[in-house]
Amino acid sequence: MCNLYSMTKTQDAMRALFRVKRDLTGNLPPMPGIFPDYAAPIVRMAEGERELATARWGMPSPAFALKGRTTDPGVTNVRNTSSPHWRRWLGPANRCIVPFTSFSEYETGPDGKKVPVWFALGEDRPLAGFAGIWTNWTSVRKAKEGEVTCDIFAFLTTEANAEVAPIHPKAMPVILTDENEVDVWLSAPAQVAMELQRPLAAGKLKIVAKGDRQDSTPA
Repeated sequence: MCNLYSMTKTQDAMRALFRVKRDLTGNLPPMPGIFPDYAAPIVRMAEGERELATARWGMPSPAFALKGRTTDPGVTNVRNTSSPHWRRWLGPANRCIVPFTSFSEYETGPDGKKVPVWFALGEDRPLAGFAGIWTNWTSVRKAKEGEVTCDIFAFLTTEANAEVAPIHPKAMPVILTDENEVDVWLSAPAQVAMELQRPLAAGKLKIVAKGDRQDSTPA
């Protein structure tokens, strides 16, 4: 399950690649290590235009997962899109692009320790996007923070492809690789958009780093 990724390209690069018309993010620094519940950039539709905004990573947990708990840090990865819990957010109004330059899955070493393995579309970590969903939600994410209302997001996962499977055989993020796929994800009916929930073709990903909790190589 992908619970760590990086976004080290500039706002200009995100605005250009995803054809953003409105930027609400202020001054975004490079983000070499994005963890659950961190605020990170997303691209979504608003009033017919694409906007760049920030949201916290973690969608609302299903009710069964909250039994006996007083906080909900959120669900970072969404696989079962046929679940009624997730179906409410699969329409165009709640779909988004999650910009990234690399993502990490953990490999268990001979000593039993888990080591991050970083994947990207190339050695230069080109900008790309995960297929995400977002909403505005009121909940207690952290006890010390209390109840908050904020924009939150997660991204879809699917079967692991040839590069990811040896490290993490269960799943990988859904990655959008061209302009047409971005258009479909942001605007098409749900039954059409969900066809994009599939593994990336073999040969599309490279392992670009191992062993660090941040992908700090300049991108």
